[in-house]
Amino acid sequence: MSSTPFLDDWFTFMDSDRPERVLDLITDDFEMSIQFSTGAGQASEFLGDRAGLVAYLEQREVSVLVHHLTHTARVDDVEIALGKTTRDGVFEAAFNVSAELDPTVNKVRRLLIARTPEIEFA
Repeated sequence: MSSTPFLDDWFTFMDSDRPERVLDLITDDFEMSIQFSTGAGQASEFLGDRAGLVAYLEQREVSVLVHHLTHTARVDDVEIALGKTTRDGVFEAAFNVSAELDPTVNKVRRLLIARTPEIEFA
């Protein structure tokens, strides 16, 4: 069994043709920040609550990138991971993610993701 089953499910949904299913995985008090670099110092931040996640989902390409979690851990109610995205099997970006979960409903309360194509971990 994975040390981060919640994040495994999250990225399975994100990589599918229906990424909006992640909206069923967030609490009513959900907050997030996604730092999204496209390289060369160019970055955007997507933040907020459910509406912020909806805005992020609306602008992203669907079923194009594949997320690979390479290092994972869980500490109490927090899952953390380091990973990479690939496009057609080719490295696109490295990312890290942390998700604070509400164990009573197995949903995410806080989500922080940072992504960059400038660094590739071995």
